[in-house]
Amino acid sequence: MTSARTENPSAAEGTRLPAAVLWDMDGTLVDTEPYWLTCEFELVEAFGGSWSDADSEAILGSPLLVSAEYMRVNGGIDLPAEEIVSRLLDRMVRTVRRRTPWQPGARELLDGLVAAGVPCALVTQSYRVLAEAVLDVLPPGTFAAVVTGEQVRNGKPHPEPYLEAARRLGVPAAECVAIEDSPAGVTSAAAAGAAVLAVARGVPVPDGPDREVVTTLEGVTPAHLARLVRATTG
Repeated sequence: MTSARTENPSAAEGTRLPAAVLWDMDGTLVDTEPYWLTCEFELVEAFGGSWSDADSEAILGSPLLVSAEYMRVNGGIDLPAEEIVSRLLDRMVRTVRRRTPWQPGARELLDGLVAAGVPCALVTQSYRVLAEAVLDVLPPGTFAAVVTGEQVRNGKPHPEPYLEAARRLGVPAAECVAIEDSPAGVTSAAAAGAAVLAVARGVPVPDGPDREVVTTLEGVTPAHLARLVRATTG
């Protein structure tokens, strides 16, 4: 399959749906990247350090402890990385519980997959406490499995998070579609063997033969994902 960039992908005819769909959370399912940016700036400023949009982009999609260590060194936060993670998550949970910002088209696609009987997993670098703030506003059982950052030894871009999600669902990763928005996440999912629908919003994601790059989830349907997984698995 040749990677393509599509403004508004349309539904495709298809009969073989993916064995499962594996969703990234931040920036893909929910538009929390602005929240993270605000929390990062606030925390750095509280310690008299300096932070920039480029710093935020540098840690996009990284494991939280890796991001926290970067903030400690480059942002001048005089705290252990674990404490930085704790403070960031506390701010994020409060913010998300006030308003959960769904990405355009994400809820519609998620609802369509559930209606079609396609199991979904949430695969996020964020920790369980933040994932639960999102899960709490969804119908119970929307996600059949949840893999969070503190539950794996190796975070994205390592394939472990996506391999673990497929294992928990009892399906081969090669028969799944992963939906991602960051270079680290795309690399992780592709290395696990999944077909990838990459949503490019601001930060470029790498092209490749095992993925399609779109600019929005609006108009994407389960049938569209069926076409993607057939094209990448033959």
